[in-house]
Amino acid sequence: MIAVKFYLIVALLLARSAYSQQPADFKPYEQTLPGTSIKFTMTPIAGGTYTMGAASGEAGAQAFEGPQKKVTISPFWMGTHEVTHDEFNVFFEDEGTPTNSTVDAITKPTSQYIDLTWGMGKTGGFPANSMQQFTALMYCRWLYNKTGQFYRLPTEAEWEYAARAGATTTYPFGNDAAQLNDYAWTKANSNKVYHRVGQKKPNAWGLYDMLGNVAEWTIDQFDEQYYSKVADGATDPVITPEKRHPKGVRGGSFEDDAAKLRPASRLSWLPDWNKRDPQIPKSRWWLTDGHFVGFRLVRPYKQPTQEEAEAFFQLHLGQ
Repeated sequence: MIAVKFYLIVALLLARSAYSQQPADFKPYEQTLPGTSIKFTMTPIAGGTYTMGAASGEAGAQAFEGPQKKVTISPFWMGTHEVTHDEFNVFFEDEGTPTNSTVDAITKPTSQYIDLTWGMGKTGGFPANSMQQFTALMYCRWLYNKTGQFYRLPTEAEWEYAARAGATTTYPFGNDAAQLNDYAWTKANSNKVYHRVGQKKPNAWGLYDMLGNVAEWTIDQFDEQYYSKVADGATDPVITPEKRHPKGVRGGSFEDDAAKLRPASRLSWLPDWNKRDPQIPKSRWWLTDGHFVGFRLVRPYKQPTQEEAEAFFQLHLGQ
């Protein structure tokens, strides 16, 4: 009964009715992290309907990226950039954070026993990396408690909608992968490291690094049968997680080639992302071999009640 209640609450949070017109208060805004001068920007993503998934015959497409479905997405704000180390470290260093390990508290992350940036950069706008999905959600929960605004990770459907930015082509800028150099840090141009956010061109909706740089966690349970489970015409589809692994990642990274940087490309968490972690059990916080994984925030236009928000985090963090 409790699991059913949680499922209904999550469905309520993610299945909001679409708005035909942009509300008057639906504008870009800056969020300052309390007690600091560090800010991040949220970009409004107007609701709409789009065709999700890889087109038939799309170069590099995998079987689990289709068949395409037409879905409707409700309005939300999305982080203009990937969450940076500067932002995440405010949470990491927050001495007021409780240190007990229950899911009902905001726990302080365990210390990294090695530098999981691997020397790629930490301060000055570099994307946070080597994060488990749990870590990203703990940051979201901390941010909710600090600001009163409910932040979470995007669904796969929301992420792809934002990444496409209205385009129906293989990439947001067309079908020519050669143009990726202008928009993304990839295997071809990254020199095998991530880069400061916002150095490449944004997509048509003003979002930077949606493709490449670091790959980004979504909220969904990864399911190869996603497109057989999502109904054509669905509103705000999501595969609600029922277990800790696997979860879905989108966008590709600085280590990937063009085929993995398509908006339709999907990637599942793999055990190999933490194979060198000496801890038993493996860390819930960090990824020793997932140095290419980060995250980006979403704030739904329709905010949940406090009870709904707490139930959401309890469900997702209690796995």
